[in-house]
Amino acid sequence: MITIWKQENQKLVEGTSSDSPIWVDARNVTREDIRTIETEYGVDTEIIMDILDQDELSRIEKEDNYTLIIVRLPIFIATNEVSYFTLPLGIILFPNMVLTICWADCTVLSDLSNNRVRGLSLNDLPAFVVRVLARADLIFLRYLKEINRRSNSIELELQKSVRNLELIQLLNLEKSLVYFTTSLKSNQLLFEKLMKTKLILLDEEDREWMEDVATDNRQAIEMADIYSNILSGMMDAFASVISNNLSIVMKRLTVISLVLMIPTMITSFFGMNINLPMGNWLGYGALAVILFLCFLSSILAMFLLRDKKIKKPKITETERKRRRIKNRAAQ
Repeated sequence: MITIWKQENQKLVEGTSSDSPIWVDARNVTREDIRTIETEYGVDTEIIMDILDQDELSRIEKEDNYTLIIVRLPIFIATNEVSYFTLPLGIILFPNMVLTICWADCTVLSDLSNNRVRGLSLNDLPAFVVRVLARADLIFLRYLKEINRRSNSIELELQKSVRNLELIQLLNLEKSLVYFTTSLKSNQLLFEKLMKTKLILLDEEDREWMEDVATDNRQAIEMADIYSNILSGMMDAFASVISNNLSIVMKRLTVISLVLMIPTMITSFFGMNINLPMGNWLGYGALAVILFLCFLSSILAMFLLRDKKIKKPKITETERKRRRIKNRAAQ
């Protein structure tokens, strides 16, 4: 769907082409939209296909009639298996128009069209691009915090019971962090190129704003790396817990099987069709022996399978005083 936005009273409103600068917003692009972009705006088909490629990295190119900028944006779709991921946004700058192409809807474009971004002006198209990049960094940071909160809640659930569902959710969050880290590093290279080159004419104010955007992007990269390391360590820890639980279960099953072998062996001896010691014992003497041995086996099994509690070391009075002094100093 293609929507044309123009600015009236410092707000974006839907309109048609005019003498003032406009923003052509192409989201959820269809084949008809692609043909319209090719014929009416003169954009090459290869460039459109690059923008619609989900794995396209950030870059900037100078063409004859326009300047192409591709930047990675964060997106959240709750129904997807991996809810948080990234997609490319194509920003094409013309002398009196800016064209954005994206194969899906996202929070960044929605905030722009709903006038949630302060200081947005179509009269200064390079500044408009900087505002888009700044909004993308803000959404990246917001989603990273949400991923951290979700991982903490899943960790609390896993401490109660280790299930496959929570482990799969953690794995999907780890994938999201990998997508975010790769996209943020690609965007960082784009920001550095925008500041070093003159492919887009930025004034002094826009250049300072771009430096702030690059700083926020580096902060987002550090946050993504930290959260990814924490999540990887958490996954390894729970994998060790699962392996330890499995070892405990196998140990108990092994002990039970060994204990049950004793009465089975004794019963098999007395069930043979040959003369055995005490085979002709009075009455039910053999049965009494078997029951007694089974009772001893049960006692042995209880002894071997009991949970050994770790005794906590006793805290001396000197240690208590030292802790009280430490707590008071901390307060």
